Amino acid sequence: MKLFFGSALLAGVLLAATGALAQTATPAKVADTSKGKALVDAKGMVLYTFDRDAAGKSNCNGQCAQNWPPLIAAAGASASGDWTIVTRDDGSKQWAYKGKPLYLWVKDTKPGEVTGDGVNNVWHIATP
Repeated sequence: MKLFFGSALLAGVLLAATGALAQTATPAKVADTSKGKALVDAKGMVLYTFDRDAAGKSNCNGQCAQNWPPLIAAAGASASGDWTIVTRDDGSKQWAYKGKPLYLWVKDTKPGEVTGDGVNNVWHIATP
């Protein structure tokens, strides 16, 4: 019985600590690119913003979202500071920075690439 109680207590402490970390972690970090500082995902892939998005609303769906995959927020993710979470048309959640939804570009194949910057004059690297 003591072992079970101790294990349950330890599991509870670990779960609480993990939850606290998940809530305080930001979905992106800052990295240097050939075009200056940019927000990148956990794999180092550059994130982009779309001029046709409304504040807090993604307007990139369907084929657009296949070419520009949204930076999806995991269930239970919580935002703070400049980070917010927007609900997409399909009901999924997407990270936004300073109100601008964030995306990846399928043609960027290596961390730090910025080939999506300036596409159709409406896509730009997300800057801190």
